[in-house]
Amino acid sequence: MGCSEKHFAYGKPAGHFKTSAQNGVNPDWEKKVIEYFKEKLKENNAPKWVPSLNEVPLHYLKPNSFVKFRCMVQDMFDPEFYMGVYETVNRNTKARVLHFGKYRDVAECGPQQEVDLNSPRTTTLERQTFYCVPVPGESMIFPGSWKSFLNPSFNAYVNANQARVSPSTSYTPSRHKRSYEDDEDMDLQPSKQKDQHMGARQAGNVGGLQWCGEPKRLETEASSGQQLSSLNLSSPFDLNFPLPGEKGPACLVKVYEDWDCFKVNDVLELYGILSVDPVLSILNNDERDASSLLDPMECTDMAEEQRVHSPPASLVPRIHVVLAQKLQHINPLLPACLNKEESKTCKFVSGFMSELSPVRAELLGFLTHALLGDSLAAEYLILHLISTVYTRRDVLPLGKFTVNLSGCPRNSTFTEHLYRIIQHLVPASFRLQMTIENMNHLKFIPHKDYTANRLVSGLLQLPSNTSLVIDETLLEQGQLDTPGVHNVTALSNLITWQKVDYDFSYHQMEFPCNINVFITSEGRSLLPADCQIHLQPQLMPPNMEEYMNSLLSAVLPSVLNKFRIYLTLLRFLDYSISDEITKAVEDDFVEMRKNDPQSITADDLHQLLIVARFLSLSAGQTTLSRERWLRAKQLESLRRARLQQQKCVNGNEL
Repeated sequence: MGCSEKHFAYGKPAGHFKTSAQNGVNPDWEKKVIEYFKEKLKENNAPKWVPSLNEVPLHYLKPNSFVKFRCMVQDMFDPEFYMGVYETVNRNTKARVLHFGKYRDVAECGPQQEVDLNSPRTTTLERQTFYCVPVPGESMIFPGSWKSFLNPSFNAYVNANQARVSPSTSYTPSRHKRSYEDDEDMDLQPSKQKDQHMGARQAGNVGGLQWCGEPKRLETEASSGQQLSSLNLSSPFDLNFPLPGEKGPACLVKVYEDWDCFKVNDVLELYGILSVDPVLSILNNDERDASSLLDPMECTDMAEEQRVHSPPASLVPRIHVVLAQKLQHINPLLPACLNKEESKTCKFVSGFMSELSPVRAELLGFLTHALLGDSLAAEYLILHLISTVYTRRDVLPLGKFTVNLSGCPRNSTFTEHLYRIIQHLVPASFRLQMTIENMNHLKFIPHKDYTANRLVSGLLQLPSNTSLVIDETLLEQGQLDTPGVHNVTALSNLITWQKVDYDFSYHQMEFPCNINVFITSEGRSLLPADCQIHLQPQLMPPNMEEYMNSLLSAVLPSVLNKFRIYLTLLRFLDYSISDEITKAVEDDFVEMRKNDPQSITADDLHQLLIVARFLSLSAGQTTLSRERWLRAKQLESLRRARLQQQKCVNGNEL
């Protein structure tokens, strides 16, 4: 049987197959569901109009609607079993109906029906549950580009539906759920109410994909004192966000196919069916009541695990995934997949590369102003921002380029405002204020909580290509305690090896990462760095905040967007060195060693090659030229001379 747009449009794919299931299970229906949505998402730029949990508040979304969610896999729970096919029996007529259980949390059961758990036609299947959170540190501070560009549907969605929506009221369902057929039997409703429903549905009809902004007003007989907020962030339930101050819904994501492709810390874009059925909370409470009959110690452990793995759906909604993809990046200004084989991507990349040179020049000027007139520091900041780990040789990550900007004014707002500039340029970032108190008290390393059977997040559980700015200018004299020492060690390992060792109590598990670390400090950083550049301000504005604000406001949004595309796109360009240039570099290295064996080591050569690599890519060149090699040597010579000069002035090592 073919797919019905009417039923799928309201996020009820399983309900449509109820009739066909009566005549036997159709093995092809699941493929048809996926193909249906794939085709619909190609129509009229539909992905931009599917409501996103990242932008649209949960109480605006109708239960069982089709939604999307951009997220990071924070934890992976144990696989769970569900009734893929189940049979209900009418208590009066004894009529039997076969149902599909995929994309559901609660069995579909009418007022006079009950599930026959002993039916030979019942099929048990398996699905994987991921605990997913919004991408940590994702930049949403620039409404003109990052947030609203990513999902322009938000304003239109709110404007079209604000007059007729109100937050859902939670309830204790003391009678059977209204069937899906009741929602669609519009002729039985008063004409005015019918018109309102139809208006709401038409407002959300874009590209053939319908979704309804009017939340289903689920009936209740509970007292008003038992209401819950649709997204109660003040709840004692820990949403387990890696970074402090993060907002947005965490979701339990149910994946039915190819879940082995996804792992912890992956960034995903999901399309699926939203499930916020309050019945789940009641079922969870029943299970907890039943567990009280067990041994008290065992009961405590089970209750804690149950609380974490089955939180209220009003607080942690469920998404039953229909389509999922792992994202290469989260920059909304670029195609999601930068696969060169796709013609659309090729046209986009080639078009942008043709105007790369002026974009680089403008970005260099912009960052020079941000760094108080220091153009050399601005050059190195560009190289840092486009750096990425491109491969690993044994345990050594190649391509990492941690920069330590020393010479930053102490106890000044300069580093705070410099971070704000970086925050406007990259899709995800976080500023770690390196104070004694933070180092001693913040949780950097994720650890396994065996009682709750979950991974408790830490500051360093970040997705690839996050910009981590460590502000050492706030560091005062004081004593690091044991957790503080462990945190400093974790930062050092992250910088040196691009890995974080998660704490599983009885052992440590190594998680490779690809985090861009930028360190601001007064003197030389306490942490290791691939490159130290000492800041030489050419101007010192009397009001730093006013200066940085005027710098940002002077840049056109279109130019700022070009900077953002530039910094993301260059990470994905291929790079190579020809045999001819390789031989020239080797000869050059030998010659430099001849003149002064102490002037350059093998590590210095590696640093030069890294600088030359990202210098070439910053100019849009995917292979090293003699010109770029000489320019890299010049930059490194200027940087070293500046450090030596500062060392002579201060009489101590920087």
